[in-house]
Amino acid sequence: MNNSYSHSREDQDRYPDEISLVDLAVTFIRRRRVFYAVFLLCTLGGLAYAFFAPDKYEYEYVSLVQVAQKAAASGQNDELPIATLQSPAVTVVTLQESWLPQVKERYYADNKKNIPFGVVFENPEGTTLIRLSTATGVQQDLDVKKVHAALIQELAQYQNNLVKREQASINQRIDSLEALKATLMEQLNSGTALSTVIEKKLELESALQSLNAVEVIVNARQSTAVIAPKRSLIVVVSTLTGFLLGVFMVFMFEFGASVKKQLAVTEGR
Repeated sequence: MNNSYSHSREDQDRYPDEISLVDLAVTFIRRRRVFYAVFLLCTLGGLAYAFFAPDKYEYEYVSLVQVAQKAAASGQNDELPIATLQSPAVTVVTLQESWLPQVKERYYADNKKNIPFGVVFENPEGTTLIRLSTATGVQQDLDVKKVHAALIQELAQYQNNLVKREQASINQRIDSLEALKATLMEQLNSGTALSTVIEKKLELESALQSLNAVEVIVNARQSTAVIAPKRSLIVVVSTLTGFLLGVFMVFMFEFGASVKKQLAVTEGR
């Protein structure tokens, strides 16, 4: 018992400035009003800012385009009765790598500056739609609509050329079948061949009628979303800051009081 006490005394003499957890707890309790003041100040300040700060908005502009379509060949598309003249994925890549750079060049030539926003292209899963989206401020409204319109024009022009080529190809095949039909009608015992030709011709005429050009479903439709302030995040951060700063200020006040006390002792000698 005496040994233990003597060791404790020796440790205290060897480390006179060492502070125990009990000392820290006592200091915190003695200066708790400082902690309360700092904690409440930070928390209430954060709450006030969170509830009274004005909202900041982000504007998103969305365009939807239905690409050119045709009737799907038998066995070509089990899910949809239609097919596209060009894969939507290929169309998205073409928009990104070819038509958007061209539109950017024309914009720079007209305005002497780069386009101040981006355009994202997507093909929503399970659809034959192309989605163009731009997130920016409302002050860019006119420029966004112009850029979307220019991109849609490039897309529509290319897709409509595909439709024209498909129409020309089908009409050529129909003309060939019509000539073959006329020849078979002059021959005897050509009933089976003639019926096959007529059937193929009807199929081609149906395919010709099924061709659909590009359709613009939505053109730069505007929607808004609140992006700031993040009220719940502000409350959490201000509360945590108040707690940490309060603990820090408690020990800073204690340190200042200790320094002041030591100076008074020193000056009094």
